[in-house]
Parts: sequence; structure tokens; C-alpha cells
Amino acid sequence: MRTARDALLEAAATALERQSWAVVRMVDVAAAAGVSRQTLYNEFGSKEGLGRALVRREADAYLAGLDRALASHTDPRERLAAVAEWTARAGRGGALARAVLTGCWNDRLPSPVLTAVPSSSAVPAQRRADGPLPSPAELVALARDRAVAALGALPGAVGASPARPASPARAEPGAWGRACELAVRVGLSCVLVPPGPGTSVADLVRSALPRRVPGGAA
Repeated sequence: MRTARDALLEAAATALERQSWAVVRMVDVAAAAGVSRQTLYNEFGSKEGLGRALVRREADAYLAGLDRALASHTDPRERLAAVAEWTARAGRGGALARAVLTGCWNDRLPSPVLTAVPSSSAVPAQRRADGPLPSPAELVALARDRAVAALGALPGAVGASPARPASPARAEPGAWGRACELAVRVGLSCVLVPPGPGTSVADLVRSALPRRVPGGAA
């Protein structure tokens, strides 16, 4: 069910596509969302709080899409190719998403500090947005760890058994981590410099990965 908070975040994101954050007005965001300005302030506290919530929303959307990409294949190499493709697509989804993933901010965007800020909000979602926001390096690490966990649970992974799949820590964590981080970083590089004609992000990952990914077929 779409909540007032969802409507406000969507309205703010739409406004940001049309104009710089400095001239986005809270009253206009509330009107576009079909709620009162007081509701907006009850949810976010301030324009800075709204900006932090937008950044958190982009980070959460990226990680949710990453989980879907990991679930889209059973072959480990194809899972990692899907991770890279999603990362590149997410980074091209808009200026704010690109900034969150790459750290390439500009003066048209909100510029919240990534450290936690004092919060008196009674709204749990806003208290989370007021907490630390992930840097690009932290998002890479989160994405890598989610990919490692997903691949380590595959049947046939190193050290796995049908009854108890191996944990990433027992399934050659160094090899897992390098392969998963490579996929994420290839995707990020393609946000900044897209691959040439006839080459896809997935092709780049497949060519960079070893023929045998831990837990995968030769």
C-alpha cells in the first residue's frame, strides 16, 4: 500500500529531476504528493531530513535490485554478470542514484553528510535515514557480501552438502570475495565509462572472471 511517505519521496524525486535541490520547495513537494505540508514535516522534520531520506531510498533500491539480480540465475557466473548489469543500470537511473553509487555529487543534488545526525523523529524510517548513510565504498562492500552469501548457498558450492550449504566463510572466502567485488566494480566502471558498441557489461564480467568461479562448473 502506498503511504504518504512514499508519495512524498516520489514527489521530491520528480521535483529533483526538473530543478536543482536548492530551489525545490517543501510546500510544492507536499502539494504534488497530495498531503499537507505539516504531514511532510511530521515525516522528515526538515528539507535536510527529506534529502537524507532520498539518499537512503536510492541506496535501499540498489540493494533490493541486487538481491533480485542474484536470484535471477542459478549459474554462479551468470549471477555475477547480472550483478554487474544491475549495478550499471542502477547508476544510470538518475543523477541521485549515480551520486550515491559513485560519489560524483554536484550542486543540483542534496548534499547530506554521510555520518549520523541528531534525530528526534518518531518515524522509524526517518530515524534510519538520520543514521549513517552508506558511502560508495560501503555500498560496494555490502553488495559484495550479499553476493558472497548468495553464491555460497548454491548447491555444489565448495564445502556444501545438500543438507547444509557451505557458508561463505568456509567456501574459499578470498576467491568468493574477489569474484563478487570484481562484478560490482565492473558495473560501477561502466556507469562512468560505458562499454563500447557490441560489448555488454555482462560480457566484460564473463571475460574477466576465471573459467571456474568457486562453487561453479568449469
